[in-house]
Amino acid sequence: MENYVLLSLENHLYFARIMKEHALFLMAGFPCKNESWIRKADEFREQFEDLLRDVVKISNHQVTPCVLNSNELTTEFTLSAEERTSNLCGVSIDTRITCDTKELDPRKNNNVDRGMNCNKNRNMNNNMNCCMNRNMNRNRICPEKQRLIQQTEAINERALELVNGLIEFKECILNEVSKGKIYNANYPLLIKHIIREAKLYRDNIKNLQNKEKCSCRNMRDTELFWNQIMMEHALFIRGLLDPSECQLIESADNFAKDYKKLLKETGNKDFKDCESLTRRTLSKTMEYRDFKSAGADGILNCKIDSIILPLLADHILREANHYIRLLKQDINNED
Repeated sequence: MENYVLLSLENHLYFARIMKEHALFLMAGFPCKNESWIRKADEFREQFEDLLRDVVKISNHQVTPCVLNSNELTTEFTLSAEERTSNLCGVSIDTRITCDTKELDPRKNNNVDRGMNCNKNRNMNNNMNCCMNRNMNRNRICPEKQRLIQQTEAINERALELVNGLIEFKECILNEVSKGKIYNANYPLLIKHIIREAKLYRDNIKNLQNKEKCSCRNMRDTELFWNQIMMEHALFIRGLLDPSECQLIESADNFAKDYKKLLKETGNKDFKDCESLTRRTLSKTMEYRDFKSAGADGILNCKIDSIILPLLADHILREANHYIRLLKQDINNED
């Protein structure tokens, strides 16, 4: 049950922030005449902000150091990006949530995933002892831990309802945009992109509520998913940069080509080259992370001409950091 709480909170700390920003980007993309659409997007933004605020309140000493140190929850740019974006869009962003997230202390005991450790241990006797200890621990849950489990279950149910609504809203926007009935400054591909991310969040919540691992995806599926996300980020960057930023446009285009190639290789790979490709993907994503980091800094300091919101630049940087952690985690488990 400890693992259930930890994975749930880590999932929400990352994805609830991503979802509230999706709502903001959609909101900022509507013309003033679409007041009802803007209002609906803002409602989702506020609801996910409320959710994230409540998650942060119970996450101190409940999150692993690797997640807190990965820069996937916040980066050095997040606070400034929120403040700048708030001023540009006229949207009130609760930056205290970012400050509180940065101040979270990690769980002291790193060996929290007893169930996963059992699966990794190839000794049958150790597996049996581990599972017996886990069952005994369930019967000795103290009131404080039981309360945390109940709070986590309630947050999962609340998040599931919210993300279902947001997915429906995004799909409705995409449908109306495709029919030419409404205008939104975000590319149709970007709307499809954020629908896929919301569905991943929903899958994670459902698996957690069923007391399964945070995602049932194997690493091949994970790489296919995130390589496509990274490729599309490059396409969006390329299209949102000012035409005068020739060098950056070329770099973004090259990253798009690199991830397109990785997608093809991942789709065709067999067991023999699995680890090698994952390591190459990690190397490329770390290079890409550095490109995104420089871009976020340049946009915040008005050194890059573009129509990229500062918070969008930080948003895609955090997604690269999240993917890097997943790749490192998989490589370390194989060693």
